[in-house]
Amino acid sequence: MNDLSIYFTPLNEDKVNYHEEQIGQIIISNYGSFPEIESDSIAVFSVPEYRGDSSHISCESNSEFRSSFMALSQSKNWKKKIYDLGTIVPGEQLKDTYFAISSVVYELIKNGVVPVMIGGSQDLVLAAYEAYAKLEQLVNICSIDHSLDIGAPDVEVGHSAYLTSLLLKRPCYLFNHANIGLQIPYAQPKELKLVENLFFDVCRLGEFNDDFKRAEPHLRNADIINLDFNSIKASELCSQNANPNGFQSQQICQISRYAGISDKVNFFGVFNYVDFNKISDKLLAEILWYFIDGYQSRWGDFPVSSKAGYYKFNVELENGNHAIIFYKSHKSDRWWMEVPYPPQKGSKYERHHLVPCSKEDYDRAMKNEMPDLWWKTYQKLT
Repeated sequence: MNDLSIYFTPLNEDKVNYHEEQIGQIIISNYGSFPEIESDSIAVFSVPEYRGDSSHISCESNSEFRSSFMALSQSKNWKKKIYDLGTIVPGEQLKDTYFAISSVVYELIKNGVVPVMIGGSQDLVLAAYEAYAKLEQLVNICSIDHSLDIGAPDVEVGHSAYLTSLLLKRPCYLFNHANIGLQIPYAQPKELKLVENLFFDVCRLGEFNDDFKRAEPHLRNADIINLDFNSIKASELCSQNANPNGFQSQQICQISRYAGISDKVNFFGVFNYVDFNKISDKLLAEILWYFIDGYQSRWGDFPVSSKAGYYKFNVELENGNHAIIFYKSHKSDRWWMEVPYPPQKGSKYERHHLVPCSKEDYDRAMKNEMPDLWWKTYQKLT
């Protein structure tokens, strides 16, 4: 692995004596001696870069989330190593920070390490995406967000207008974008129309509250998880910056754990973390804990190679135009469905034609109804 220490400022050494079952005792932190990072592990780092936010929040971070995180107990099933690489200090220009983030994320992902980044404004997702572009890998992004953050083509890139900029990049490596937690008052009709035309996915906050299972396949289908801290209800955070409606604290931790469990997710970012207080610091620490606990509990059952460990169901729709093949894992009871794509596309779409779904999608197909996720994926593949 290339030397990443040049991008980081070490942490201030903590004088707290953690007991052997606390995270502070097991995490390998950068206190001046940069750690040698092993593969199949997690690397946490922070980036207090807010210049992409039009409100020009100070770039200085005074969050104490690390203290709250270190004091939490590790779980007995945690076997994989956890690193805290420290802080990427904002560069002289915003593009310098972008370069540092993309270089770090690229190197970590290439070497089998899952980056966990605490931002900064949400436009930093673009810097993480650039790492996948360097790898020439098609990606799926799942945003936990109250808005779509699309913006107009002529609007400067910012925390609330980054998605269009990402779509306009050439070549574009974004295969799918899913939003969980959208609140319609914060979405313009033309934005909703664009999402529909691009066959992207939306699970509105009300739909999530009715049934979490509607969101789980989107989390399992993502490479990048982009969590906007402002999607959490203001009363949960003692915050003046968040919105009156949003996720409850236990819901956001549930989302975080399911993101960690997903075998496909290899980047987790928490953005727009700006209103520091003891409650928000502790909640951020718990969000990290649940993602790591999910990561440590992965089943490794994404059906990309042998299908020996799966039940296979072949559903013929009555119109005769499509047969949908479903797979159910022996290990986890999770479901996927296979979507065909033209053979001339080669291996480009190998990771994307097996779509995570729910038992309800199978039940819908048995009733001769085309699952929405299957149809959207088919349109993108063909």
